[in-house]
Amino acid sequence: MFLSCGDALFDVFAGGDEADVASISLNGRIGGSPLNVALGLARLGHSTGYFTKVSGDPFGRRIRAFMQREGIAQDFLIDTDRNTTLAMVSLSSAGTPRYDFYIEGTADRSIEPTEVPTSLPNEIEAIHLASYSTVTEPTASALARLAAQEHARRFISYDPNIRASIEPDLDIWRSRIGATVPLSALVKASEEDLEQVYPGRAVETVLADWLSSGASLAVVTLGEHGAIAANRSGVTVRVPGRSVAVADTVAAGDTFQAALLAGLKEGGNLSAEAAGSLGEDALTGLLGFAVRAAAITCSRRGADLPRRADLDLPPLD
Repeated sequence: MFLSCGDALFDVFAGGDEADVASISLNGRIGGSPLNVALGLARLGHSTGYFTKVSGDPFGRRIRAFMQREGIAQDFLIDTDRNTTLAMVSLSSAGTPRYDFYIEGTADRSIEPTEVPTSLPNEIEAIHLASYSTVTEPTASALARLAAQEHARRFISYDPNIRASIEPDLDIWRSRIGATVPLSALVKASEEDLEQVYPGRAVETVLADWLSSGASLAVVTLGEHGAIAANRSGVTVRVPGRSVAVADTVAAGDTFQAALLAGLKEGGNLSAEAAGSLGEDALTGLLGFAVRAAAITCSRRGADLPRRADLDLPPLD
């Protein structure tokens, strides 16, 4: 079982083309980077749970119903009367999203360290952490406590997924990355993330630093140009991107992450030792699978992640 943690919100897409400037149409869709990863894993047939605080407001009730529909276990959810985070999404002509967050004091940012479970069921093999939940307090300290508590027993997956519109102090992001990478078996980031926190540094250098800090497998996505990965055994591979008609790129990176985790699990490599020992062919195949999954999401509006049939995969036993 996978346990994803943190962000749980609504992406609200603004129209902006209305003839009357006093009105605007809105189209909301459930999102949040680690919740998208949980969705991707569940749609790929894997047992997945979620750890966060969820509001009792109309958005929070929808989030719970969505999890039920998609088969995401709710055992680790914490009830709260705080409001749900909202992310207003506007798209460029190329489909690239810009986010403006309504986030102060909201549900998923309010997990206290004392609310972290002191023990988890044995069936949980991997924990995924990502995005603003890892840098905004008190949830950041809660997730840091969870990672420190569990990293010796379970596979930790981490995606910084920088959101400078939420936390503009990039030193805070750098500090949190520096503290989390040593606890993580898998670290994945986008090229855009690296440009923000490590401007001017080569991707290969960052990958090497993460591996020397303790990660077993480090990956950077390169947008339309594919992805690059390196692991502890010294293997480095690069795979090209796929050409698709892009609706938008919302949740492309989260799809990539879910596919990485699913691929590791299905290949019998969901451990720090195994991920760090993947050979060139296996690592190339894993990245290629993740790129293919992300391309499908890019061809759809919003966080509509692929199912096994979309990837021509047989059902899991």
